[in-house]
Amino acid sequence: MFSTGSHPWAKILLVVIIIALPVYGAWRYFAPPTQNVESLTFTTAKQGNIEKSIIATGQLEPKHYVVVGAQVSGQVEKIHVEEGDVVEEGAVLVDIDATVFETQVQNAEAALESMRAQLAQLEAERELAILREKRNNNLFEQNAVSEDVAISSRIDVKVLDSRIKASSAQIRSNEASLAGDKVTLGFARIYAPISGTIASIAVRQGQTLNANQNAPELLQISDLTTMTLRAEVSEADVESIYRGMPVYFSTIGNTKKRYHSTVRQVLPTPTIINDVVLYQVLIDVENPDGVLMDSMTTQVFFIEDKAKDTLVVPLGAVKGPPDRKFVMVRKNNNLERRQVSVGISTRTEVQILSGLSEGEEIVSGQMSAGSSDESGPRGFGGPPRMPRG
Repeated sequence: MFSTGSHPWAKILLVVIIIALPVYGAWRYFAPPTQNVESLTFTTAKQGNIEKSIIATGQLEPKHYVVVGAQVSGQVEKIHVEEGDVVEEGAVLVDIDATVFETQVQNAEAALESMRAQLAQLEAERELAILREKRNNNLFEQNAVSEDVAISSRIDVKVLDSRIKASSAQIRSNEASLAGDKVTLGFARIYAPISGTIASIAVRQGQTLNANQNAPELLQISDLTTMTLRAEVSEADVESIYRGMPVYFSTIGNTKKRYHSTVRQVLPTPTIINDVVLYQVLIDVENPDGVLMDSMTTQVFFIEDKAKDTLVVPLGAVKGPPDRKFVMVRKNNNLERRQVSVGISTRTEVQILSGLSEGEEIVSGQMSAGSSDESGPRGFGGPPRMPRG
């Protein structure tokens, strides 16, 4: 062992090494490559469109739909519609046997008529009692009848007033009951609450319904003019989704046609499937021609950024750290390192903002079989892979 103090030349060697290593590294980085260009693959920088998007799957459903139920028990007498029919609001859908309810209405009407007749009789008796009261009061003033007779006449009028009030109250109660019976009778005929398409029918003609526990479901009406897409986005991407974000999708049955819209809402409560956390994103889309239908599966693209008519190259052609990106440009069968400024980047392509011109050829990769020269481009990569075997 020896120290640099006893050997001055060792200090000189150490200084040379310290200086030479950075110089050599810089030379390796900036020196033109010597690899045979025949072992590389090239691509031409072209103008094109680039789009960065988040991809998800989703399912369509009507934005507005109503499940129509029965509020009365009875047998389904007639169904006026079929699945797929388009109906207007107020159209007759289903008739339920109304015999029991018609009988209740008739009984209530008869009871009400009887109470009104009794009231008329009481009012007539009151008129007679008032006349008797006046006559007895006159006779009492003439000492023709006793005071008890006059008082009894006044009491008879008050009693009749009370009976008339009670009868009037009973009539109002019976009128309310009759109105309720008529409403119940109206429930035996089911009308369409909205305009739309009959999506499903849950009952059959002749089926008996029991509405005592809950309202039996009869059918569903869906307004297919506006559909809602429920897209499932992973928790890794959901933070990039925002209200009003542009989006397009296509159905599994027709992947060539795109439907464009924007994000309406991101639901805060996720669904967890096999430990995968997914958030539902709601997207509304107009469907005037009715091509989109309930439960269709879709592939959804949320557009994060995009550019048209810009310079685009393969992602693999751009190398280097984020602040010093470069490409290898072919110049007269030689390679030239060119620093570039990049923009939008996807999984396959990258936008070139400056440093490269349209039509220039750049290295996009290496051939699977190596060439005789195994020294890769300096600063660009290692030697080409040798063929197996």
